[in-house]
Amino acid sequence: MPFDDWELTELMSEQMRIAVTGSIATDHLMSFAGRFADQLMPDQLHNVSLSFLVDRLEIRRGGIAANICFGIAAFGLRPILVGAVGADFDDYRSWLDRHGVDTVSVHVSDLHHTARFVCTTDTDQNQIASFYAGAMSDARFIELRPIAARVGGLDLVVISPNDPEAMLRHTDECRGRGYRFVADPSQQLTRMDGPEIRRLIEGAAFLFTNEYEKSMTETKTGWSDAEVLARVGVRVTTLGPRGAIIEQAGQPPITVAAVPERGLADPTGVGDGFRAGFFAGLAWGVGLERCAQIGSLLATYVLETVGPQEYEVKPGAFYDRFAETFGDDAAAEIGHLVDAGLNS
Repeated sequence: MPFDDWELTELMSEQMRIAVTGSIATDHLMSFAGRFADQLMPDQLHNVSLSFLVDRLEIRRGGIAANICFGIAAFGLRPILVGAVGADFDDYRSWLDRHGVDTVSVHVSDLHHTARFVCTTDTDQNQIASFYAGAMSDARFIELRPIAARVGGLDLVVISPNDPEAMLRHTDECRGRGYRFVADPSQQLTRMDGPEIRRLIEGAAFLFTNEYEKSMTETKTGWSDAEVLARVGVRVTTLGPRGAIIEQAGQPPITVAAVPERGLADPTGVGDGFRAGFFAGLAWGVGLERCAQIGSLLATYVLETVGPQEYEVKPGAFYDRFAETFGDDAAAEIGHLVDAGLNS
């Protein structure tokens, strides 16, 4: 399924309706002043019992769908958050509402608390994490059609890591109703089997993974790189400090550099920031290279702050930094869009 223009001009509308499905969670972020690798004994990996004395605990708002929505809204756009939470969500909802996210379609569980993400990061920026799903399991009961009716249709549905049954249901509904969708299985690839992953990917307008997840996708589905690419419109693979690559069947790949950081704070949510910037670019109707460059800079903003929703996009500073990495001509293409979005 080629990208076929999809017509970026159709996505330029200020009223572009982007629904982001996925996890909504509270993040407990800790820092270990050492290296995990130094604590692991190769001959005892079958019998690991470790405790790390951490020197910092930060409790932040998180969850992949919420992080992506926050980033899109940071550019003055209004994404629609779709997911399930507990009755403890009121304060978090108020935060997202205040920052421009549409939270009307968030389902509140009567039985479970909002999901929790507990993560420890070492000095090499490696992470050991656990995730408690909680209310997220209720996301499988969410139907997209009423959401589309409420907002006047959906131009793009992002299916990011969530309850696996919810991801499959949302993907099937998108196909059945003709909604363009993004396949972003990420962390859930480890717990899903080949047929499920093939079901998530087939017919996606975009497929997002990192480099490791790209290889896992091909291994689990049994599809080659070319076979995966033939089944999606655009394949975006993030490469960490080496940036990202964008591929389409029959087209030369586009490579985009990472934006150098000005200090490392915490890597949690960096990939969510990249996606948010990329989708903001789609909403503005810029080309795929510019979309990825916007995502690259926003990802670095996240890397430089503790917590995935603690940064602020300021038009002048964003423009200057964008130009430093990607050049004045590239910055000129997006500068007025950033400025208009944040001053609308």
